[in-house]
Amino acid sequence: MAGIVVLAFLVNLVELLCTAGLPALYTAILTGQGLPVWKYYAYLSLYIAAYMLDDAILVTIGVVTLGRQKLQERGGRWLKLLSGTIILALGVLLLLRPGWLGF
Repeated sequence: MAGIVVLAFLVNLVELLCTAGLPALYTAILTGQGLPVWKYYAYLSLYIAAYMLDDAILVTIGVVTLGRQKLQERGGRWLKLLSGTIILALGVLLLLRPGWLGF
């Protein structure tokens, strides 16, 4: 359980660093407009709502889908095989051709 918590923290930290540019730019533009405080926070709330909308839709679809159909043992094995294959391929790619993963 502790490993899961640490992994989740590290993944979110990396994701935050990768996606911090657009929110920083948006807030800088808002600050430069000289808006009243209530309008500033209204625009900020609108941005946050739009930013989270796609995540909320995907989580809702996942919850509804998983609530209707349980994952059987055979499906779980195929899912583990697929995810393991993807992780292995990424690891081999990182070892042999790390430049392909950059820009």
